[in-house]
Amino acid sequence: MYPAKSAVVIKYIFVRETAGYNAPEIRRRCFVNAPIDEKASAILRTGAPLPAEDAVWTVLQAEAEQARSGEAALAPLYDSILGAPTFESALIETLVARLGHNSIAAPTLRAKFRTAAEADPAIGAAGRADLKAVVERDPASGRLLEPFLFFKGFAAIQTHRFAHWMWANGRPDFARYLQSRSSEVFQTDIHPGAEFGRGLFLDHATGFVAGETVVIEDDVSILHGVTLGGTGNQKKDRHPKVRTGVLIGAGAIILGDIEIGAFSKIASGSFVTQSVPPRCTAVGVPARIIEGAGSTNPAQSMDQHLALGTYESFTYVI
Repeated sequence: MYPAKSAVVIKYIFVRETAGYNAPEIRRRCFVNAPIDEKASAILRTGAPLPAEDAVWTVLQAEAEQARSGEAALAPLYDSILGAPTFESALIETLVARLGHNSIAAPTLRAKFRTAAEADPAIGAAGRADLKAVVERDPASGRLLEPFLFFKGFAAIQTHRFAHWMWANGRPDFARYLQSRSSEVFQTDIHPGAEFGRGLFLDHATGFVAGETVVIEDDVSILHGVTLGGTGNQKKDRHPKVRTGVLIGAGAIILGDIEIGAFSKIASGSFVTQSVPPRCTAVGVPARIIEGAGSTNPAQSMDQHLALGTYESFTYVI
């Protein structure tokens, strides 16, 4: 039904950085006519540009075509990608299918999403970067196809991008509707006013909360159960600002108008109410600041280990 995709013969060279402390390992490989899975893994685990005009979309279609031949029962899911003219169209179809509810007809929801995507190309660009980030950082995901169709963290972030556009363009009630549906379907609660960068990885997603004045910059990784909350009941800037390259571990609570500096790390279960300098680690309840984040880019390496000396330097209170 669908013609073979040109992705099968894509040629490219990529540079893969294996996370380390101060001496990252650089590997170069060249793939010619490689299997789809191997090529997808290569694309997603590197920041190197590819010659294809829209490499993420090309590989996603190729993966869907290959998967369709092996799992006929899921053909309608794969067809939502194979029958779409663009990445944005496929993303919209996937979100409409997951967010659908009898209170809002699917054509209405689809039309609203299309309006936003056409008005703001950054939505689609950010979606591609987010998708790539998942496979770069999640060893459980080897294909673009998996987060695109099945991972609720990716879906929750994309839903928020549409909700934020509605919020910023005079459609607050529809934005609130999307927030509510996303909360019901994906178990996240993200205020539509929150500002998100691109290349975000929300792993597992359950229990993630982000308040109205939250700012998350590019290339941040967040695990499940994280709260980015406010303090007090004043209508003001009252939520955290998370800078580039930050890793936030599962169950961390970060409150108030504070800054989490670039390439810092928040240890799992920590309670943070003070700003964290760049390239530092916050750990404990209440959190204490430790110099160094364990790697040059915690969000990319996903390394959540703490140096042994960390625990010996103070009383770790739970």
